[in-house]
Amino acid sequence: MAGPTGRGTSDCADEVILSGEGAKGRPPSRVRSAGTKARTRAGRTRETRAELERKLAEALEQQAATSEVLKVISGSPGELAPVFETMLTKATELCEASYGTLWLCAGEGFRAVALHGGLPEAFTAPLRDGRVWYPGQAVAITRVAKTRKTVQVADLSKDQGYRDRSPLQVAAVELAGIRTLVVVPMLKESLMVGAIAIYRREVRPFTDKQIILLENFAAQAVIAIENTRLLNELRQRTDDLSESLQQQTATADVLKVISRSTFDLQGVLDALIESAVQLCDADMGSINREEGGVYRQIANFGHPPEVQRFMQDHPIEVSRGTLVGRTVLEGRTVQIADVQADPEYTFLEGARLGGLHTMLGVPLMREGMPIGVFNLQRRSVRPFTEKQIELVETFADQAAIAIENTRLLNELRESLQQQTATADVLKVISRSTFDLQAVLDALVHSAARLCEADAVIIGRPKGETYYFEASYGYSREYAEFVATHPAGTDRGTVSGRVLLERKIVHVPDVLADPEYTYGAVQKIGGYRTVLGVPLMREGTPIGVMAANRHRVRPFSDRHIELLTAFADQAVIAIENTRLLNELRESLQQQTATADVLRVISSSPGELEPVFQAMLEKAVRICEAKFGVLFQSEREALRAVALHGAPALYAEERRRNPVIRPSARTALGRAMATKQPVQIADVQDEPHYSDAPSGFTGSQLAKLAGARTVLCVPMVKEAELAGAILIYRQEVRPFIDKQVELVQGFASQAVIAIENTRLLNELRESLQQQTATADVLKVISRSTFDLQTVLDTLVESAARNRERAPVRRGAGAHARTERIAGAADRNLRGPRRHQPLAQ
Repeated sequence: MAGPTGRGTSDCADEVILSGEGAKGRPPSRVRSAGTKARTRAGRTRETRAELERKLAEALEQQAATSEVLKVISGSPGELAPVFETMLTKATELCEASYGTLWLCAGEGFRAVALHGGLPEAFTAPLRDGRVWYPGQAVAITRVAKTRKTVQVADLSKDQGYRDRSPLQVAAVELAGIRTLVVVPMLKESLMVGAIAIYRREVRPFTDKQIILLENFAAQAVIAIENTRLLNELRQRTDDLSESLQQQTATADVLKVISRSTFDLQGVLDALIESAVQLCDADMGSINREEGGVYRQIANFGHPPEVQRFMQDHPIEVSRGTLVGRTVLEGRTVQIADVQADPEYTFLEGARLGGLHTMLGVPLMREGMPIGVFNLQRRSVRPFTEKQIELVETFADQAAIAIENTRLLNELRESLQQQTATADVLKVISRSTFDLQAVLDALVHSAARLCEADAVIIGRPKGETYYFEASYGYSREYAEFVATHPAGTDRGTVSGRVLLERKIVHVPDVLADPEYTYGAVQKIGGYRTVLGVPLMREGTPIGVMAANRHRVRPFSDRHIELLTAFADQAVIAIENTRLLNELRESLQQQTATADVLRVISSSPGELEPVFQAMLEKAVRICEAKFGVLFQSEREALRAVALHGAPALYAEERRRNPVIRPSARTALGRAMATKQPVQIADVQDEPHYSDAPSGFTGSQLAKLAGARTVLCVPMVKEAELAGAILIYRQEVRPFIDKQVELVQGFASQAVIAIENTRLLNELRESLQQQTATADVLKVISRSTFDLQTVLDTLVESAARNRERAPVRRGAGAHARTERIAGAADRNLRGPRRHQPLAQ
């Protein structure tokens, strides 16, 4: 039996340790006679020839055996089993052995790698199962390992191990019938790599030549082992180089894809996962990234359609029940040899659908944090090797770099897009100084594009409702429905919530939001995710900018920041437009006032051109359709100016300029309260036009088509001097600034009336003084011509009566009478006795 034959020290007298030189012959014991020598020489000649023939046959047989072994070695490069079997077969045959075993060292033990001979199964089974044996110090193979020399045991049954009843030693003798054995070391530069043992079933020690032959086979075995090692190393290096070349080629292909696809991250990831699956001998693979707290596939290779659909419908949560979740939680490479047998793995439906067993997950790391998972799967239980894991980690690093580069490039591109969009908006603002709508339209269009939104709106509250100022991406049906069903400013809508909370509101899914009640509009718009940003001015919300998406896909922090920036631009545009409009209105008012004052100064004492100019300015600046200016006349009002009035109404006012307003009308209310009165829609006023003929209310509704009316009274020291009325033919109330503007015109009208009165009185006074001077001049020149004086007085009195108003005629006539009496008295003094000329 080869090798281990028991434990303990052997003291067998039949065991010998042989050198490679063999045994030496004994010297002759006596001197032979000459005849004897001759006969001896003849016999020796015959023996020598036979011996030579035998040796030649043995040598030829050994050479044939060696040749066959070498042929097996050359025919089985890198394979030791056929070499060992052939070598052991030839060794047992040439050395006339019954059995043979070839052992290889395994640390401090030995493993049987080849057996030859008809050994019983009960004995060989333990040797064939690949176990490592650790024999005791008395066993032959142990002594061979210690001395590095051949050991032969002449009779194994007398060996100490057999006497100690070592189980294997007893089995060798009693089951295999082994008696004589020899063990030859297989040495490589004094290092023992194994041993060859051959056995005989009878006690018959092996000869020196047989031992030398066995040692030659051992040397050939060492050479075969070394050649196989070198060949395997060469093959391994070749395989490594080939694998490295494949990896480099795959890496080059990926880098080529990256260089050609600057912004095409999908193409890069597809190339990476395909290369990893093919090079690592996987069946399929995928790359997953975090999105909204779960991980979704962004690239895969080898997944059947049903698996792809399943993964799309079942995003992976971060837990130890999945490979992706476990890899993210641990932040390192994770391999599961068999997910279907793993006690923690719970994502079994997907694994069974794909028939998956072994899985490998590698995290995609950025700044120490996982941003995704690169994973491979196999349909069999076959763990990935260290080299394959290293390769996948390399691919994962490349994926992380590609994702990061794409992120940076996208951020740069988005920054340029934002700057371009901002420049476009500013360009629109600069070109549309007073066109706020164009600015808001440009903002919603840019926001939708850069925030990846399906639709964007800018809305502003008006009272208790919320109206769109600008929108992008909505259908006509949606716009028409919202126009007739405006949103409320309550928590039932995202916009209302933004106005109430005065902060950003982000609803990932309005259908899952318990407070959202604007369902009818949502069905038409089809949106799910909504983001609302307030338009803030001095801490007060003046509107909302909202973006939505048709599927549940929350907006990223970057998109929220971007929409906030657009909202700020909208506020700036609205504020600038407001200030510009106020400035324009102020300039218009100042221009209108200057124009009125110019008319007043160029028409001294004439009210009609002043009233006409004033009314035209009021109608135009206040965006009214037409206007009327009335002046008080006792208990009634007289229409003294019209502007823009419809023809029928203008004709009616010319025929009946004096009116008596009903108390229900705006004019009647203003006369009673001496305060401005506005009626948003005269048709909603009960009995507004229900007045007798000659009253203004009925004429407005029937002839002028007026809807919104503003009446501002002209008041002087609590007395009504008249009124200015402006009208719109649509329901659109006048704003406070417009009311204030008309009040300013009313005050100017009162001043114009008063100035005209004073001017007329001054003119009358001058005319009277001129007439008196003319009479006195005639008197002084016609001292005794009473007739001439009286004629001059009569002429002056007539002129005064024509120029002076009726209410001032009596005073002027009285003054003329006094002057005539004085002249008569003066003339009668010296000519008392002459008769008065007829």
